[in-house]
Amino acid sequence: MMMDEGTTRHQSSSGLEFKLHPLVLINVSDHHTRTKANTGGQDVKVLGCLLGIQSGRTVDITNSFEIKHDRTAAGIEINAAFLVKKQEQYKQVFPKLDVVGWYTTGQDLEEADKAVNRKIMEINESPVVMLLNPRVDHTRKDLPITLFESELRVVDGNPSQVFVKAHYTVETSDAERIGVDQVAKILPSGKASGSEQLTAHLIGMHSAIKMLNSRVRLIQQLLQKMQSGEVPFNHALVRKMSSLVHSLPAMDSPQFSKDYLTEFNDTMLTIYLSSMTKGVSMVNDIVEKYNVAYEKTGGAGGLSEA
Repeated sequence: MMMDEGTTRHQSSSGLEFKLHPLVLINVSDHHTRTKANTGGQDVKVLGCLLGIQSGRTVDITNSFEIKHDRTAAGIEINAAFLVKKQEQYKQVFPKLDVVGWYTTGQDLEEADKAVNRKIMEINESPVVMLLNPRVDHTRKDLPITLFESELRVVDGNPSQVFVKAHYTVETSDAERIGVDQVAKILPSGKASGSEQLTAHLIGMHSAIKMLNSRVRLIQQLLQKMQSGEVPFNHALVRKMSSLVHSLPAMDSPQFSKDYLTEFNDTMLTIYLSSMTKGVSMVNDIVEKYNVAYEKTGGAGGLSEA
């Protein structure tokens, strides 16, 4: 059962600053994808713990691990032994990281999630909850991630635990940027060889250029309609377009053509040298195999003559 919308509508007033790292997003997305694939494509709910460091009013969420649980008629039951064991294992490898909260998937929090939150409160008295919405929404421009904090409020004269939304920012380090970039280049087949990475990169560039072309065509059609009087003339929008056009470098200058041809020739030369190197390496392998086979044949002939 979904929670009341008013329960999760309020904003947090704790003043904590949450910094979410890309590794957590990758772990949670991978956890949900694997579970969904193993259950025959059913949209299932997954749970896990969030690891991080709290320094003053700043909470860095840097890692996560999965939680074993069972869904019964009474609610969600967490495997306490597995949770303690997993926490001890991560503490040995990452002694500075503590459990700062937990994560789940779905469109909204449920009443059963309060029991999970109370269980995590035995480890951290004020855990943060991260909700990943697995539904694909092409109109959404931000990440399908929502952070919640639990607060104790009086509802209808009774103290009740409620979830309030918390603000977060995505924090990345240089190592994380390299790792995320490498993951983005891996194809669905799971391979990441040089040629396949180049193919994936070119496909991404082609999609970006195609999108840019469609946006430029849309702007051109809008200007034509303004000129013909079909659409009211928007001076502010035209000024922005003019500023954007003048900020672009001139593409038909002799210097640009010279630089483009130089870079193109250098690229083609690099490809040609790599092909030659690969061919020489293959010839060298054939020669070595021939020498080994010739030596074995010669040695066998000498022993038979003796």
